[in-house]
Amino acid sequence: MADTFSAMIDAVTAAERITRFAHALRAEAIDRARLWTEATDLSVPTTGGPRWSPEVAGRRVLVTELACALRISERAAENLVAESSALLHDLPATHDALRGGRIGYRHAQVLIDHTATLPPAGVAAVEEAVLPKAEHLTVPKLDRAARELRERLHPESIEERHTKSVAGRRIETCPARDGMAWLNAFLPAPEVLGIENRLRDIAEQLTREPGEERTRTQLMADAFTDLLLDGVTTAAPDPHSGDSGEAAEEKSDRRIDAPIGVGIRPRVLVTVPVLTLLGRSEEPGTLEGYGPVDADTARRIAARAPSFTRILTHPETGAVLSVGRDRYAVPKDLRTWLRVRDETCRFPGCNRNAGRADVDHVTDWQYGGGTDYGNLVHLCRSHHRVKHHTAWSSTSAGSGRVRWLAPSGHEYETTPATPIGPRKRKRLQVQGSRPPTPDEPPF
Repeated sequence: MADTFSAMIDAVTAAERITRFAHALRAEAIDRARLWTEATDLSVPTTGGPRWSPEVAGRRVLVTELACALRISERAAENLVAESSALLHDLPATHDALRGGRIGYRHAQVLIDHTATLPPAGVAAVEEAVLPKAEHLTVPKLDRAARELRERLHPESIEERHTKSVAGRRIETCPARDGMAWLNAFLPAPEVLGIENRLRDIAEQLTREPGEERTRTQLMADAFTDLLLDGVTTAAPDPHSGDSGEAAEEKSDRRIDAPIGVGIRPRVLVTVPVLTLLGRSEEPGTLEGYGPVDADTARRIAARAPSFTRILTHPETGAVLSVGRDRYAVPKDLRTWLRVRDETCRFPGCNRNAGRADVDHVTDWQYGGGTDYGNLVHLCRSHHRVKHHTAWSSTSAGSGRVRWLAPSGHEYETTPATPIGPRKRKRLQVQGSRPPTPDEPPF
């Protein structure tokens, strides 16, 4: 029995060595592709502004092609390109260890991450000291060992590095299950702790209110939501005001006369099957940029939330019946119609919100493309530029589908997020309802 189990474990470790070897081969292939794109002029003449340099065009072509081919995000593709280059050119011993199956890719990423901003001498020193430990330590323990060594070898002070890191502050969202999502913030540590402490103080005060049954964790989350959705923010001091020192610091801590953010509510689209809105079905709705939400949430948003645009859909065909609070037919505003249909940028794999994207002609206007629903799609600014500055091209495939031809010759196709057809003069009727649907639905 013990021998059988031992053989099973040996099979697992053998498979892991193959995986590590494959990761090393992938890095080599990606770096070869990078070197080729850097040596080849992949830019194209364009009427949409100055021509991209060969370096910029090559990098964008490589990243977009990798993202489409591997079905990963462009950020992940950019990371793979950078990591592959580091392994092949900056950390050759780490690459050899990965190729030989002695370390895993996550171990290699630790060394890449902690040597990324070091001078060549520091990179070699960290690799020489940390790599032998990588063959025996878990990834968290290796990360700690590499971090401590990096602090000692980094030529810049921690103050200088912190100043640079602050410039990278950002907010990110990530969908979760069951109608939930994560909101992540990369901020300076003092501000994060201050935010947490304030939310705890608010939650503590609310627990003393009569009849309050929410937990402190729930109260903190609700206070966070309320403050962001309808709170206020501060303005930075005017750099030209002449204030300096303590006066400028005091001014930056005060709220401005007309607080920014008061009363501002986000505009969001929610798609609701008409029978769900009428209470005759429990079919989920769809929240723009997220996905399915339960029927009760969809009805609540459609009925009471002034910042949400309600979209009613036919119970059988899924065609859009109404956009807005009290409109039956698809509205004349073609941009809103396209936003409902697309939801996101229509470049392969892109999830940027259509509400913040450009409306682009699939077939360019100067080449006979019409300004109509069949020839218009949303493209985020980044992919709009990729289309016009590189050899990426697109054609309409009908029914809102777009077929993309990559510079490598590979083809990819994107489809609309919402089933929606061309606008019709004839009113749609909900099957099973006795009177025809009125022009002004009493919803």
